[in-house]
Amino acid sequence: MPDEGDRFLTYAELAEQLGAYARDMGFTHVELMPVMEHPFYGSWGYQVIGYFAPTRRYGTPQEFMAFVDALHRQGIGVILDWVPAHFPRDPHGLGYFDGTHLYEHADPRLREHADWGTLIFNYGRNEVSNFLVGNALFWLDRYHTDGLRVDAVASMLYLDYSRKEGEWIPNAFGGRENLGALHFLRRLNEVAHRDRPGIVMAAEESTTWPMVSRPTYVGGLGFGMKWNLGWMHDVLDFMSRDPVHRKFHHDRLTFGLLYAWTENFVLPLSHDEVVHGKGSLLQKMPGDDWQRHANLRALYAFMYGHPGKKLLFMGNEFGQSREWDHDRSLDWHLLAAGPYHRGVQRLVRDLNRLHRTEPALHELDFDPAGFAWIDCSDWEQSVVSFVRRARNADDVVLVVCNFTPLPRHGYRVGVPRAGFYRELVNTDAAVYGGSNAGNDGGVWSAATPWQGQPHSVSLTLPPLGVTFLKPE
Repeated sequence: MPDEGDRFLTYAELAEQLGAYARDMGFTHVELMPVMEHPFYGSWGYQVIGYFAPTRRYGTPQEFMAFVDALHRQGIGVILDWVPAHFPRDPHGLGYFDGTHLYEHADPRLREHADWGTLIFNYGRNEVSNFLVGNALFWLDRYHTDGLRVDAVASMLYLDYSRKEGEWIPNAFGGRENLGALHFLRRLNEVAHRDRPGIVMAAEESTTWPMVSRPTYVGGLGFGMKWNLGWMHDVLDFMSRDPVHRKFHHDRLTFGLLYAWTENFVLPLSHDEVVHGKGSLLQKMPGDDWQRHANLRALYAFMYGHPGKKLLFMGNEFGQSREWDHDRSLDWHLLAAGPYHRGVQRLVRDLNRLHRTEPALHELDFDPAGFAWIDCSDWEQSVVSFVRRARNADDVVLVVCNFTPLPRHGYRVGVPRAGFYRELVNTDAAVYGGSNAGNDGGVWSAATPWQGQPHSVSLTLPPLGVTFLKPE
């Protein structure tokens, strides 16, 4: 990222600033946009031309090694965006490398991504597959990175991706699947997990292709995780609506749980949602300034309570107001402009810490035993409630979400056990910029069966607020 001036931050400066900030905010990993050398900065690194070279914009390869090492010493993992889905046409790159179509197909129906103006690797050629697998291992081994997020996997899997009839060639069996890409992805994950156990291999895959994050020996692609772009689109669609209309779109909140266990999902609020005229996440929220920030806090809390690993793009954690611009610094000055942005930042810090310290919020993210609805049908009031469970089934966290600006007093919620339910986080707390409606630190349960549970609690639901409670 450029600094406030006319230069780029160096790897050493990034290590110092990013490491300290990520540690203070409670993040466990940082995901870097592609750091491989690229000719056009406006591509954000996604049009890679030097597959084995860290970009010179920030320093030398040795300085990038020191950058990764510095983050590791602070307990922060480093995941790289890696782009085997396409490469640019630049004459000093891989295209028409030796005067022949060596890395790409000769037939333009297989060779080109018209949408991006880039070329497609010939994954069925052993030399090309070996080149890409070797490149992935290079970044994992030489630079000690902790994993790869593989970009645009859907474009690799389908021969007819973003193509009209007559613009693509079926495979040997008459289908639309790219058999060479399938073989390459499975081999990539097998070799990467074999050589670097414990790494993260995540796929940005936007279709319903089955078993993306399942082992290859059962027919999967072998990734450890898959981005849940369906959840992201549904929830942002719900949150962007005026609260008076949300009750007619309640299924956007709940639909994701119908397929939540089919893959090991990441819940991504990524760079793609804050560019190309989409506006920032804050700009997507309806209402006045207070309501927009309250909605944003509710969105984040719902995500942290929801099964799946969490991903936020830079600036989202303090409510960046304007759309992200690769030529400008983030609007850090907003943190001094009033309580709302500081409140969002403080909430994300607390949610990260809560997520790390409460096993119920992370141990069974990919297991249906870790989640149970209390009530998902109160569409009239736009309220949902659910529990998260740890491996120890008695270790639970109750999450109650109110997606309207109306506080709800005496709202009864069923709970699985008796006792005092301590309030862990309330997104409407004054310290987050909220109105401070809540439950004075917690409530006692009553022996009143409710919503299929043996006990219940009577809560004050804050406006546009999410409350996490834990039985003691």
